[in-house]
Amino acid sequence: MSEKNLDYYLNLNWTLVEGEDFDFDGKPYHYIEIKEIPSFLFCAKTPERAREKYKQQLKWTLQVMLERGEHIIEPGEDDEEPDWENLCP
Repeated sequence: MSEKNLDYYLNLNWTLVEGEDFDFDGKPYHYIEIKEIPSFLFCAKTPERAREKYKQQLKWTLQVMLERGEHIIEPGEDDEEPDWENLCP
């Protein structure tokens, strides 16, 4: 079995969560989150810029996760709702 490397993870079909919010000055910005990587958040002034640039930050995030040996949840791997009763007693 070949080891899953950075290129493998970069080419997965990540679940993007896009939205718009306002900064402290009340100016709108666009953000992209990745459902499978809760720590990931990328912001830009426009949706186009966010979509164009988020992959560089994703690459850095995945590199750190791989270096630390963290488990990377792949798209479709964990589609079940967490068991909140046991997670938050």
